Amino acid sequence: MGEVTAGRRFGEGPLSRAAALIYTMLVVELLLLAATAPGLAGLVLLDRDASNLPLYALCALPAGPALSAALYALRHRSADLADLSPAAAFLRGYRANAADVLKVWAPWLAGMTVVGVNLAHFAAAGVPGWWAALLVAVAVAAALWAANALVIASLFRFRAVDVARLASYFLARCPGATLGNACLLVVAGGLTLVATELAPLALASAFAAGLLRNSRPMIAEIRERFVSGQ
Repeated sequence: MGEVTAGRRFGEGPLSRAAALIYTMLVVELLLLAATAPGLAGLVLLDRDASNLPLYALCALPAGPALSAALYALRHRSADLADLSPAAAFLRGYRANAADVLKVWAPWLAGMTVVGVNLAHFAAAGVPGWWAALLVAVAVAAALWAANALVIASLFRFRAVDVARLASYFLARCPGATLGNACLLVVAGGLTLVATELAPLALASAFAAGLLRNSRPMIAEIRERFVSGQ
């Protein structure tokens, strides 16, 4: 027993791994908040009014690259206390993925803005009630698609059109992951309703970790079937 203990390197025990995870999550959360600070400032200043929906979308624009960097850092994290560099991984992921992520994040925000404006002025449009349910279903499906697209664009190198296709394909291909992401969406929506729009950001690193965990089957299949050496 003494030989096992003596042979174990620093940072390999269960307590060390737990400490490494907590440290990584905290660092990633702080960096994510810093990266989204310009948008957060705008959200704080805006009134909760439907006319501000385009401005809300504009404020949410920095969140895409920040979430992508968080996913990258958590995916490449080390469980060894002696080899922790979550800040470096976050910055590396941000620099590498920001442009590609915005190619799917910005159109998604634009589409969600259109849906939100239509729902906000639904009574004035004079259309059947089922149309609102259809818009909500479209918004949910689009959010689940965006979750897949964010993971794919953060961890792999594809053209934006291929990211969009793969994100759509894996919605049905990995129903367990889609259901798990739907649960994350419900939690985030609930926090927003009972608190503020900023509440989910306080747990953004935890949501990113949950998204990564749900996406493991998708990541594994993409690595096996569609890429080599990534």
